[in-house]
Amino acid sequence: IQITKGAGSVVNSFESIAGQINAELVKPSTDNKIFVNAFGALGGRQELNVHLNTKLTDTWSTGVYLHGNTRDKKNDRNEDGFLDNPLAKQINFMNRWQYANPKTGFVSFISLNYLKDDKQVGQTGFVPNRDRGTTNFWGGEVDTQRAGFTAKLGYVTPSAPYQSIGIQVAGNRHEQNSYFGLREYNIQHDSGYVSGIFNSIIGDSRHTFKTGITAAYDDYKELVENTNYNRTEQSLGAFFEYSFDDLENFTMTTGLRVDTHNLLGTFVTPRFHARYTPWNKAALRASFGRGKRSATIFTENQSLFATLRAISITDNGGPIYGLDPEIAWNYGVSFLQGFTVFDRKAELSMDFYRTDFQNQVVVDWEDPNQIRFYNAQNATTANSLQVDLSYAILERLDFRTTYKYYDVQTDFAIGRLAKALTPEHRFFANLSYQTLLYKEAQWKFDATYNWLSSQRLPSTQTNEAPYRLPQSTPSLGTLNAQITKVFSSKFEIYVGAENITDQRQENPILDAQNPFGSNFDTTFVYGPIFGANYYAGLRYKIN
Repeated sequence: IQITKGAGSVVNSFESIAGQINAELVKPSTDNKIFVNAFGALGGRQELNVHLNTKLTDTWSTGVYLHGNTRDKKNDRNEDGFLDNPLAKQINFMNRWQYANPKTGFVSFISLNYLKDDKQVGQTGFVPNRDRGTTNFWGGEVDTQRAGFTAKLGYVTPSAPYQSIGIQVAGNRHEQNSYFGLREYNIQHDSGYVSGIFNSIIGDSRHTFKTGITAAYDDYKELVENTNYNRTEQSLGAFFEYSFDDLENFTMTTGLRVDTHNLLGTFVTPRFHARYTPWNKAALRASFGRGKRSATIFTENQSLFATLRAISITDNGGPIYGLDPEIAWNYGVSFLQGFTVFDRKAELSMDFYRTDFQNQVVVDWEDPNQIRFYNAQNATTANSLQVDLSYAILERLDFRTTYKYYDVQTDFAIGRLAKALTPEHRFFANLSYQTLLYKEAQWKFDATYNWLSSQRLPSTQTNEAPYRLPQSTPSLGTLNAQITKVFSSKFEIYVGAENITDQRQENPILDAQNPFGSNFDTTFVYGPIFGANYYAGLRYKIN
């Protein structure tokens, strides 16, 4: 997994505003031939993961990856009549094909995937076949199916390894059918993506570039209660990204892309990244960039359906739900320094990023009787400061800690407020240790502490007195731990605990006794509901 903070590369898209996450899937040629991970928890979740890989020829390898999980145990520890965790069943399948021929320079990956995920929420007495569409019990189901494929083809010129061509194609269909009490929400999303990239140098290897084109297609069909919201988005873009590396202490990447979109128009996206090494074991980075995106307001705020809030959209003639797209600039700097303390390696990093929205779709929860969506210009500023420290205290005993300050201010219709349910301060600490026996770790120990400061709650002051909440939540800390016993390079077992101190949020549902009344609201969740959870599992692999 690679994490990019700030604006991402123009190669990927015009949408990135505050970061990107790239999950690189395992390769059939390098993954274990057989891998099995089985897991079970007292909360009722059971899980099985299986990898099966084989090399078919000198150039072809394939892998089958299966994941399944289920939770059929009804938990209601706080005795409010509602499930602490959704009931769930999921099956996830993927088949990957890998082709690599060093003689010709061709490399390709083809992946086929299918997901079926079913969840049930609501009161413990809710039975879907009996109670759906009635007021006997409040409940809901979220049934999701997703099928798709991706294909990547790359060619590296054998006589000029700095020169390559890549083509990526992807297609997916995502279907969700769901209801929450008496409210229904369904969506079908068909998407397609094609990208072509050419990499080469300008003069010598200090100057490299990437250029290419991308085309994307998205078709949305949404049913929100009794209203259909359908739209089709099509875009075609071209990009150019130049990188400079002085081969000593400075690198720079600057990119520009131009896209034409059937709903968003034609626009330019600039991005810039630089890295400088001022002295030994140090790195200074800076970046800025612009992003533009369509806000899919119902998918991104599905919790609204588990309330009695009315939906209000201020239609200003925009192309998506009557709203204009979001546009934002992101700026950031980071500094990393490696050093030694008592002959042990340590690393300190600090970063600061700021996001300014030129236009934003504001999601306004401040009226407990409705949720409002409207555009606002220069409405939100988000500042993020993070400090990370890692230190090898002893041999095989490592310590990591992080502090994050997050300040998000938005101009709502009633005035400027901090973003609701967003802690201003966060603290994380991790301690890990492993023993060593015959060059293999015999025991592994891991403990993690997370702390969140108080969070602002959306206003409930217009509710009747029994249904008013305080302005903010208490702070919250959770402790997790895990112990792993490694028997060999093939087999290991582990046991662990989440939320060992049994922290729980009291009364997470407003007016849980009257789920079809006007005060019912499930969106004020800020902490654990189930409490402490203990689990065990095993891993088995053959290389």
